[in-house]
Amino acid sequence: MAYLTLLDWSRRVGPDGSIDDIAELLSQCNEVFKDMLWREGNLPTGHKGTVRTGLPTATWRAAYGGVAYTKSTTAQIEVGIGRLTAVSQIDKMVAELEGNVSSLRMSEDNAHLEGMSQQMATTLFYGNSYTNPTQFMGFAPTYNTTSTSTAANGRNVLSAGGTASSNASIWLVGWGDETCFGIFPKGSTAGLRFEDKGDIVPGYDANQNPFPAYTSWFFWDAGLFIKDWRYTCRIANIDTTTVGLQGVSPPDLFALMSKAVVRLPTMSKRVSGITETDAPDEPSPGIAPAFYVNRTIREYLDIQAIRDRNVLLTPKEYAGEPVIEFRSVPIRVCDCLTITEATVS
Repeated sequence: MAYLTLLDWSRRVGPDGSIDDIAELLSQCNEVFKDMLWREGNLPTGHKGTVRTGLPTATWRAAYGGVAYTKSTTAQIEVGIGRLTAVSQIDKMVAELEGNVSSLRMSEDNAHLEGMSQQMATTLFYGNSYTNPTQFMGFAPTYNTTSTSTAANGRNVLSAGGTASSNASIWLVGWGDETCFGIFPKGSTAGLRFEDKGDIVPGYDANQNPFPAYTSWFFWDAGLFIKDWRYTCRIANIDTTTVGLQGVSPPDLFALMSKAVVRLPTMSKRVSGITETDAPDEPSPGIAPAFYVNRTIREYLDIQAIRDRNVLLTPKEYAGEPVIEFRSVPIRVCDCLTITEATVS
């Protein structure tokens, strides 16, 4: 049922009548939100940006020889924004049992927040506005081929050799104002918004008869704008079965990650009109690159590092939090990344 019932209530009340702390067995870790940059879109329902698609050609000029006028070419990219919404309603009679209204509502609201966070992370990677127009377009449908004749960004889709539908991916994203960022509608604010409607919004039973209810509304307007596709790389087709990653000859994850790092044009980028130049393995202040993996891949990164004594996998600490890096790029865990991806070809 969509409503919190008396049975649900009874399962949350402790012996002393208070609302129990719930073990969140369904919670996930999706660290992509630690790195993702957000910008206000320039449209009410999306964002439009311009990218350069061609450079002018210069001329080797001889004496008395003319020079043709040339120009660069550009193209505009427009992406949409989706609204993720949830509503929580608790019958006022149920909520006021034992007088723990705030605790019971908070318990239910926290579950909605966790569920929305998981859905947003999943959409960020797998959302497809072609098959579901209410979503925004995520990374996977954008980087969905290894063929450069089919799509230019096929150059940044590496295959680990898996051929079934039990594959995983490693993502390298260089977040930045000129590369890749999240968007929210023009004139609004970023992030998940919450509205407490109190008990002024009625609930309705199966016969559309109203009853008093406490109501919470949740909204999250978001989209993904990939301005420069060269700064995102996907390592696809990592077979996670005993035939692939868990077999006797698994794909070399670190070799593939090294290839991904090199796919990024540079680790420096123009920042505030000044070109920052860094050492090859030091990310620029204008780009925040990070690898994103699921727990299966993260486990096997450690296994391969121990086996190969990989010196490029180094522990660091940021703000008191331990972080593992590869070539100075942090490795983040995203539970939303699956091990059931189809083959990318």
